Amino acid sequence: MDMKLELIALPVSDVDRAKAFYVEQFGFIAEHDHDMGDIRFVQLTPPSSACSIAIGRGIVDTEPGSVAGLGLVIANAEEARAELLARGAQVSEVQEFPWGRFVFLSDPDGNRWSLQELPQRG
Repeated sequence: MDMKLELIALPVSDVDRAKAFYVEQFGFIAEHDHDMGDIRFVQLTPPSSACSIAIGRGIVDTEPGSVAGLGLVIANAEEARAELLARGAQVSEVQEFPWGRFVFLSDPDGNRWSLQELPQRG
């Protein structure tokens, strides 16, 4: 059986505010935005990623801001941090661990992300 993780739903309180954050400050690509009354489905994808996030109305019933541990792999932590700061995002300093160099940030509701620069292999 072939399985691929390609969509993660995130709870947000204000869809337009969250969409603006993910597109304008985080640099995601807006793939879909469909409003069907009780349901609004917005799909956003990080550049070069096969996995997207879904935000909206009627998508999930969990508390806005309750998702933690979302991770993206990046090539360079300093460059990623500088780009996010230039876009107006609030990000942590670069933090170093044996398993990589990280930058952390949260969306306007508090859903938490880490950006990981993998350590050199070999």
